[in-house]
Amino acid sequence: MMKRRRLLQAAALSLCPVSCKVKPKVATPGAFATLADLSLLLEKKIATPLTIAEHFLDRIAKLDKAGPDAEKHINAVLEVNPDAKSIAASPKAGPLHGLPILLKDNIDTADGMQTTAGSLALRGSRPRQDAALVKRLREAGAVILGKTNLSEWANIRSPDSTSGWSARGGLTRNPHRLTHSASGSSSGSAAAVAAGLIPAAIGTETNGSIVSPASACGIVGFKPTVGLIDGAGIIPITHWQDTAGPMTLTVRDAALLMQALADKFTVELKPDALKGARLGIVRKQCGKHPLVLALFELTLTKLREAGAIIIDNIPLPNAGKAGSLAWQAMLIELRQDLNAYLEQRGGDVRSLAELIAFNEKHRDTEMPHFGQEFFEQAEKLGGAESIATGKAAREEARKLAGPEGIDVAFKVHTLDALICPTNDPVGLINLEKGDTNERVASTPAAVAGTPHLTVPMGFVEGLPIGFSFMGAANADAKVLALGHAFELIKQARQAPGAA
Repeated sequence: MMKRRRLLQAAALSLCPVSCKVKPKVATPGAFATLADLSLLLEKKIATPLTIAEHFLDRIAKLDKAGPDAEKHINAVLEVNPDAKSIAASPKAGPLHGLPILLKDNIDTADGMQTTAGSLALRGSRPRQDAALVKRLREAGAVILGKTNLSEWANIRSPDSTSGWSARGGLTRNPHRLTHSASGSSSGSAAAVAAGLIPAAIGTETNGSIVSPASACGIVGFKPTVGLIDGAGIIPITHWQDTAGPMTLTVRDAALLMQALADKFTVELKPDALKGARLGIVRKQCGKHPLVLALFELTLTKLREAGAIIIDNIPLPNAGKAGSLAWQAMLIELRQDLNAYLEQRGGDVRSLAELIAFNEKHRDTEMPHFGQEFFEQAEKLGGAESIATGKAAREEARKLAGPEGIDVAFKVHTLDALICPTNDPVGLINLEKGDTNERVASTPAAVAGTPHLTVPMGFVEGLPIGFSFMGAANADAKVLALGHAFELIKQARQAPGAA
């Protein structure tokens, strides 16, 4: 234990200029310092919450919109918190004391920032109170530095949308290759962490919106069991699948945030957690990209060397049907949940119908690249008959994905996690054509509401590829422990430009 503590202290000191090793008063953190690194710097009084906040605010100002050409921008951060420095000057004590965080712009904050889901329709009104998770972050001592861009309305507006684009924020690009997608919908959160603009951000997911951009940008993304984090104050798609989750540089940091965000959540991260772990490959989620599959096979060798037991070709026979039923239900649930959110929030737009009308009126700024077909479909599904149909579809989808899907796989094969490559390399950005829709393994865990962790696995064609651990319901701590051990043996994360 003492040896590990000395190593951590040495790592923290290595983040500082040479002068701070001689006179350790106040130092600037390294560009890719983790939450754990920063916490140690604060504990040793090598840095202060204010100097840390100033450091990352400076990186955002210098790097997020570097150069006059928009195609050279990462464009991950929508706005910075005007009160960030004053909060950092006197932060609350707690497990996240003085640690900087960015929030996706669909998470309510009752402060000097806006919460808009990237839409101009919500720009004139502010939420009346913080989202439940924001209250927890503040109580834990975190310093919320700003809001990140996203795929507008969390990518539920049109089938022709471009991930990472919003009318309010413009286009977020992948830090590893600015011509390519950052994926979505938590695009800004993923890109900001990957570029070292912030050590951690909070994203949200309905189906893939944490794990897809995290894997595409080469960071850790964790979608917890739905309901583990209180969803109050998150602009909704559907409460049956929506959840917030951490997007970080390391699994350890994701676990640290989960312990602050969820009630009575504890996790033990052991370096040998893979020893004896039974991991089932879901081949139908692995795709057909030959270089991704080759990287995956090399990674399986490392897992076996670490003592993991690999069970191949685990079937999830109901995954396709469950996904189709969940989508059918989602459009109906979107209208119900979004109407309820907009009505309680107040402002000029108080329903999906009014939002559709706003977008039509402001078509030149809201819809220059794609329309709102999904919104229009959802608005038509408002009758009692449709609601009953949606409820039945949701119940069937959850049964097929959970009790008759993931749950069966875990029970029959006595598994600790399901595994596969998270993604194929993301495609070129084309605002006029929309997303190129590369494979992302997300639907089984999304519809079942179970935990899904992606950890960097490596690079294909110079673009990041993630490795997925999908767990049984409420097995979040186990999934994080497996991911941490995987991260230690794989060490695949690289800064943009290093691959």
